[in-house]
Amino acid sequence: MNSSVDDVMARKNQIMKSAVGIDYDIFESGGIAFDYEKMMSEAGYSLEEMIRIQRDYAVGNTPVIELRNFTKVVRRLSAKGKGARIFIKDEAANPSGSFKARRAAISVYHAKKHGYKGVIAATSGNYGAAVASQAAMHGLKCIIVQECYDSHGRGQPEIIEKARKCEAYGAEVIQLTVGPELFYEFLKLLEITGYFNASLYTPFGIAGVETLGYEISRQFIEKEGRNPDVVVCTNAGGGNLTGTARGLIKAGAADTQIVGASVNLKGLHMASDSQFNRKSFTTGHTGFGIPFATFPDRSDVPRSAGRPLRYMDRYVTVNQGEVFYITEALAQIEGLERGPAGNTSLTAAFCLAREMDENEIILVQETEYTGAGKHVRPQLGFAKSMGVEVLVGDPADEVCGSNIILPEEPGMIKAIDLDMDNLRRKYIKNAIQHKDFELSEADLAFLAEDTKSTVAFVKEAVNEIRGKQ
Repeated sequence: MNSSVDDVMARKNQIMKSAVGIDYDIFESGGIAFDYEKMMSEAGYSLEEMIRIQRDYAVGNTPVIELRNFTKVVRRLSAKGKGARIFIKDEAANPSGSFKARRAAISVYHAKKHGYKGVIAATSGNYGAAVASQAAMHGLKCIIVQECYDSHGRGQPEIIEKARKCEAYGAEVIQLTVGPELFYEFLKLLEITGYFNASLYTPFGIAGVETLGYEISRQFIEKEGRNPDVVVCTNAGGGNLTGTARGLIKAGAADTQIVGASVNLKGLHMASDSQFNRKSFTTGHTGFGIPFATFPDRSDVPRSAGRPLRYMDRYVTVNQGEVFYITEALAQIEGLERGPAGNTSLTAAFCLAREMDENEIILVQETEYTGAGKHVRPQLGFAKSMGVEVLVGDPADEVCGSNIILPEEPGMIKAIDLDMDNLRRKYIKNAIQHKDFELSEADLAFLAEDTKSTVAFVKEAVNEIRGKQ
């Protein structure tokens, strides 16, 4: 077939249908609404089956660890009676070193079950290692496509580390420069190979994370006699938060507050060649977190199963220097050396715990492995080589792409709340863009559910948006 960009992109729906095995058209209503729960059921596995599949491939049943020394520090910084107990769910104990083994376990199992010879994933992160690890266990071929370099051939230490990890599991890693060619190359490979699209955003990938939320509830009921009051999830593409929240709800923990946390990278564009290497975090940042929250269907499948606004109660940001500080603190006062993604939500939890009562519990729902390129020093060394200043001072003065400010003392670390209603309005604006028809009752109800709001809120937002157009 013709492999020009225009021709490949014109065949994208056909390619995706073959590579995922799901006909997304059957979920559509003809308007804005689609049947999300029917799509999720298309994964075809019950929660109990997914737990069994993951257990058979060494995934899940990871420990919960109380950070007693962190809690002591928090209480010294808090008003009397404040300072919640802080726990982490240590997902670094999974075979590939992150919670993404849960996503990969179901996707790769499904690919093997349905006769695919290999799997492909487009990711520069831990998911690639997870897919490669599970593919090795199942005897499948694996290709990982990465955005790795800028046009000068400079690659971030963390991305290069993850490529090494993927290759260690036997995967072929195809590295690209930053830009729009990623999706084109990904589609072309799917078509040429006939491999399964182990996308982060299919029902298989998101349903696999439900076991994490379910497991959290079961462990806390057994350990503490109750569910955690707050669960903090590092938010990027939204699948982490979505799957965890769905699992908690299925376990009966519907009252647990779900908080998303991202590194503030305001002002940096993720697809900009000149700005790509002026950030020190490759995931869990606002460059992914906000666009995917407000426009989830921007993913590599027609409808994303990761829909964080549907489940998120609160969304906060923290700065790069603050996360580096907490990463070092976790190693030095708790004896746990972990990578930056989970430490983003730990940084947020360190702040949020100060608002909470001493008898309350806040959980960071995942940690990730660390390695040569993920450590603080190579990250900061690379930042300096790119002309980013590394300073000690007040993190509130950090300017993304210009400096990284490590706090002088832990009391300076602040989690900044994002305006949830503003995010909801942005989502609604994206959903109704280029759609001039009258929204049906089903459309309004869907938008209310997908933004965790009300039909009245949606109607008001739609009238305001269309009144300005």
